[in-house]
Amino acid sequence: MENIDFVECLGYFASLLVASSFLMKSINKLRLVNTAGAILFVIYAVTIKALPVALINLFIVCVNIYYLTKQHTAKQTS
Repeated sequence: MENIDFVECLGYFASLLVASSFLMKSINKLRLVNTAGAILFVIYAVTIKALPVALINLFIVCVNIYYLTKQHTAKQTS
């Protein structure tokens, strides 16, 4: 069996988080799990020097944080 290194495991775990996020019934849970996966993908992409992968996942993190913050502030004002 081939030896799997830490960076490769990080990529697989990030993929697992992103994929499983789409099974969530709650949009907030989806965004939280997806954000965690996207952050791991940014780390993975920077490590393997894949800038386009890092940039799109950084964008996804920002979008998720924006909507989570918007949802949180809307709950506090109501």
